[in-house]
Amino acid sequence: MKLATLSIILSVALGTEAQSDHPWKAPGPSDFRGPCPMLNTLANHGFLPHDGRNITNDTTINALASALNFNTSLAALMFQMAIIANPEPNATFFTLDQLNVHNVLEHDASLSRSDAFFGNNHIFNETIFNETKVYWTGPVLDANMLANGKVARQINSKAFNPNYTFTSTVESFSLGEVSAPIVAFGDLQAATVNRTLVEYFFENERFPTELGWSRRTEVITLEIISRLTGIISNASSLITPSESVVSARRRDLHAGVFL
Repeated sequence: MKLATLSIILSVALGTEAQSDHPWKAPGPSDFRGPCPMLNTLANHGFLPHDGRNITNDTTINALASALNFNTSLAALMFQMAIIANPEPNATFFTLDQLNVHNVLEHDASLSRSDAFFGNNHIFNETIFNETKVYWTGPVLDANMLANGKVARQINSKAFNPNYTFTSTVESFSLGEVSAPIVAFGDLQAATVNRTLVEYFFENERFPTELGWSRRTEVITLEIISRLTGIISNASSLITPSESVVSARRRDLHAGVFL
């Protein structure tokens, strides 16, 4: 659950009130960016250092307090889990570039990035994102559509990447990432989100305020995150609910004769 929480924190932002003081600015050639669209967005809007460097505990907490409607404990959790990307002993900061190290926080089967095996694993990849969007079959995305895109990316990666790695730890992180658009831009109760807002966010690494999106007033809690990641997890399963058993001793034509 902590990993799912981290990935949502890394992927969720708020809206118009914060935007007035934090206009979007494209990264320059010397600015660091990582594999997480939302951390990149936070840097592009100046909530995190625009150069993507020296992201300390205080910087993180202040950024999440001003740009995200998360409580302080979630902000502190985000930093404590992201700091592992800095290989220095007793590190007190991390950079967005350090997040690009494969299989630390960055992982295979991203919704919008290529696997490290194939090259650049942290810049937005339109071809990969188009693969994901094939499964977004309506103007409002629900848990099934989001989960289908996730599973499809895993299957594609497993089929063509000889170094494909997707551990249970990665799965926890991935569930948080897939839940994040709902937390950021969607209906928390219905677990749905406007497709246009999600596409704009991924493709521009920018808050979609010009599309009419505005800041969520509800504080996001760990309980909300747990519920949404659970919904995505259930939707990701390829096993359907069992039918009622008519007889304990019956012939199963799929599995052979039940003895």
